[in-house]
Amino acid sequence: MLRPLVQYPDPRLTKISEPVAEIDDSVRELAQDMLDTLNSVGGVGIAAPQIGVLRRVVIVDVSLMNPPKEDEEPGPQDLRVVVNPVITVLDPAKHIENEGCLSVPGFRAKVARPKRVAMDGLDLNGNPIHFEGEGYFGACLQHETDHLDGKIFIDRISYLKRSMYEKKMKRK
Repeated sequence: MLRPLVQYPDPRLTKISEPVAEIDDSVRELAQDMLDTLNSVGGVGIAAPQIGVLRRVVIVDVSLMNPPKEDEEPGPQDLRVVVNPVITVLDPAKHIENEGCLSVPGFRAKVARPKRVAMDGLDLNGNPIHFEGEGYFGACLQHETDHLDGKIFIDRISYLKRSMYEKKMKRK
């Protein structure tokens, strides 16, 4: 089922999500709603708070682990659901990516994040899963997990850039 996207400055985006105690049909239904919503709007990931549910569930496009070269066409999405994801920094050197967000429409900004990370969690069958990512994919893993901790990418940019976005939003 499609659900409306929660958009900045909705206060739900600043709340910390609850861990999933048991992977049951309600979690599987949530994941399906997230998939349906993501597929309808496009994107490389989504977190449950972005559809108004404060549970620790994200979906990431793991095809980004091996992004296409400049002269190649992007491949099909390979979306994976991760329950209770945890990020571990593997290389703290900073990497800068130009990020955007479904919950912050019409705005992109350069964000510095650790260069290489791992994400551990559970799949929808309760099996452990593990991804390692760097560059754009690593930024995606961190970006989606940030949503579960009540953060959005504009929390990681300069005050000046954030205030410019907020002024733009007020004019609409």
